Amino acid sequence: MAALIGSYLEREGYEVRLTGDGLTAVDLAREVDPDVVVLDVGLPGLDGIEVCRRLRTFSDAYVVMVTARNDEVDTLVGLGVGADDYLTKPFSPRELMARLRAMLRRPRPLGTQSGEPSDTRRFGLLRLSPAAREVWLGDEPIPLTRTEFDVLEALARHPERVFTRRQLINAVWDENWVGDDHLVDVHVGHLRRKLGDDAQEQRFIRTVRGVGYRMGTGG
Repeated sequence: MAALIGSYLEREGYEVRLTGDGLTAVDLAREVDPDVVVLDVGLPGLDGIEVCRRLRTFSDAYVVMVTARNDEVDTLVGLGVGADDYLTKPFSPRELMARLRAMLRRPRPLGTQSGEPSDTRRFGLLRLSPAAREVWLGDEPIPLTRTEFDVLEALARHPERVFTRRQLINAVWDENWVGDDHLVDVHVGHLRRKLGDDAQEQRFIRTVRGVGYRMGTGG
């Protein structure tokens, strides 16, 4: 069943890693930092309930529990340890694909499981909390100056928007600020260096030629 689900996921464009026991599943999740975990309740080593409980100590991945036991108690226990959805065998792989697509389209509330601030915004490995004024890349905190943080937070607040230099000046400095708008370029350069980004890859801050900057997805 795992191979069948994996083949469907790969055809949908997902990168898939498979494992057949609970202990290895926890280690694998730590290694690859998945977006979604499809988790069978009846795993050897650790069952799916315990795997889910351990995942929630370090991962915000969506978790879909798969069970052969059509039992409401098992379902509630599974969801109670942090699963996002469940399926009872037998089920169609297409049904699973539909569930995953719907799940990944909706924003995920953050901070409820891992203890990070609830206003945290994520862009791939990059996480930003406006309330705490903290930025992390993976598990590593990234020290930013006040201005660098404000530039990044302005972009992250409206990730779908392209900001001109002047609009970023207005958002971060002041509408009455007078000076060279290319100051924005300097701070963007500093941010890219600290985030391990560059002008070619542009994972986190993207240049829109002739216009300005926008937030990247982190991919």
